[in-house]
This record gives sequence, structure tokens and C-alpha cells, in this order.
Amino acid sequence: MMIDNDGADDTVYRVVLNHEEQYSIWPAGRENPLGWTDGGKTGTKTECLAHIDEVWTDMRPLSLRLEMEKDAGQQNTGAKAPIGSHRVDAHDDLLMYLSRGNHPVEPTAKSVEQFLERIESGYVNIKFTDTRGGTVLGIKLDPVECKVAGDKLEHQPRKAHIVGELTLNYQPVRLIADVELDSLTGFGHLEITGGVS
Repeated sequence: MMIDNDGADDTVYRVVLNHEEQYSIWPAGRENPLGWTDGGKTGTKTECLAHIDEVWTDMRPLSLRLEMEKDAGQQNTGAKAPIGSHRVDAHDDLLMYLSRGNHPVEPTAKSVEQFLERIESGYVNIKFTDTRGGTVLGIKLDPVECKVAGDKLEHQPRKAHIVGELTLNYQPVRLIADVELDSLTGFGHLEITGGVS
């Protein structure tokens, strides 16, 4: 990634799409992450995000949309949902969305040094960039699970494996993410550690 003196990002990005019809952006010069395909747009970060904002009108993953449509059909016909099925309430949408599959993330730290300092302090803020407006979650890190690996001098990609706990929508969750230190981008997801109420 090239940054000019004014802090402008001149990286060329492309829009990518996964099997759940979720959108993200990825540096155009790199191979798509596993499970993601080209979404038909290349340009600056701003242009790609504007395109996503225009075409991604329903943030729910495809599987969730289909399940909710099926539940709605059962309600209209008077059929009951199977025992044990969970109907997702509106306040759970974000939680359920971020707990299904990996999502693009970036730390809120402005530099690698600042990010590493925050890891050392035991608390980081991670932004899920594929939610409308971005979702920033503050997490308390698990010092045993978190690791920084790689060596720039030996041309190994430097990565931070981030694991921590937080509460989202009154549910205890675990955030797991892998962030490349050279680009301060990566992928992550949530795991629900308590029962969904």
C-alpha cells in the first residue's frame, strides 16, 4: 500500500463477493482471499465502497435471508418452525451476521507501532469494514491466544492473531481475527460463547 505525504491511500482495490452475497474490498494486485470472487468493480477505496453501498441493499447473509423467508412462509401458512430453530430478532442481526463466516477487518490504530502497543496493553479496537458505516468493537485480549508472527527482514508476512472477549447485544462473544501488519487489514469473525437469548 502506498501512502503519499498527505495520508491519501493510492492503492487500487477491487470489490469482492462471497457465497453469502456479502461484499468487501481487496487490493487489486493480490489474489482474492479463499471463498471470495470478483464483484465487478475496481478503483480507489472510496469508489469501491460507494459501489458496495449502492448495490448491497440487504446486509443479511444469503443463508439468513433464505431462512427468514422460509420462517415467514411457515408463519403465513400457519406451520410451526422446527423445534430448536432460532428466529433472529432485529437486535440480533449484527451479532448473527458477524458470527457467520469471515469478514474483512482492520484495527483502528493509525500505524503498526500503535497497533502493537495496543496489543501489548491488552486492549484493541477492531473494525468490521463490511457493515454499513463499519462496526468498531473494543475487545479485551486473551494474552495466551494472541500472537504476532513473521519477520520483515526474512520476507515473511508479519501477522497478528487477535483473540479476545466482549459483550455484543447482551451476549458474551469471542472475537477472532488475523491482521496483516504491513497493510493493517485482515479477516475475522465472532463466536457466540453464551446461549442466544
